[in-house]
Amino acid sequence: MNDTVVIALPRFIRDAERIAGFLKADVQEYRTGIFTDLFPTAHRIVALMSMGIVVRGIAPLIRDKWTDPAVVVVTPDLSYAIPLLGGHHGANELAKELAGLGLVPVISTATEATGRDSVESIAGRGGCDIVNRDSTRAVNTGILDGTTKIYSMPGPGIVIAGPDVSILVHRGEYAVGIGCRKGVTAEEVTVAVRTALEHAGIAQRDVMIFATTTKKCNETGLIDAIASIPANLIFLDDDTINAQTTITPSRAKKIGLVGVAEPCALAVSKRRELVMKKKIFGKVTIAFAR
Repeated sequence: MNDTVVIALPRFIRDAERIAGFLKADVQEYRTGIFTDLFPTAHRIVALMSMGIVVRGIAPLIRDKWTDPAVVVVTPDLSYAIPLLGGHHGANELAKELAGLGLVPVISTATEATGRDSVESIAGRGGCDIVNRDSTRAVNTGILDGTTKIYSMPGPGIVIAGPDVSILVHRGEYAVGIGCRKGVTAEEVTVAVRTALEHAGIAQRDVMIFATTTKKCNETGLIDAIASIPANLIFLDDDTINAQTTITPSRAKKIGLVGVAEPCALAVSKRRELVMKKKIFGKVTIAFAR
């Protein structure tokens, strides 16, 4: 199925086909339960019908703005395209795209409505993902107030960022939590990462970020190995790690942590789903989440 779907009441199906042709999307006739069927797979939904029908249809399905599809309501007279869900996550851009058919985009997110970028749109244009997603509210507020600054660090380098600083990295599906024994070499880490990726069937290009504990910030073997991939490595504080729910018991309790590989992977992942429990590869422990 196409990742963009146009849904319409039977009487508006011809207009829906015109919209779908423009967007290179699929068309489906509205029926009870259609939003339930489409939410897990569609990335963008255009609904040609009254907003009330859409609100009642999607309300029980809304879970997380980072994973819910973008939903745009098109008024039956084809006058307006209204982002209803996921404005910063594709709906605003979809509504603007529909302006090519003569529709007027009705943008309500504060940044775009006032002619400013959101941090999400900046990340999207740059082909990046936001690691610490809880930061976006404060950052977008700062964009509105004119206090948010943007810095680019090509690296190598280390950034110590507060909770209200959005960290943008190479776009990818997976987060890698990584722990290691003291004094591990770069070669040992490199071999472990390569073996873990092969074991999990994950391509390096699909990895968004590597994460470990701040207790490993002096492990040059770990740092050099991840830099040579090249990939991003983030160090997480104890509170962030201990806020995660781990699956596998860990000896990291001896150093005051619930774990390293699993909670680090979960903390910086998009969906908080562990896809590979921690596995030990020599002196290195690795887990994958998405």
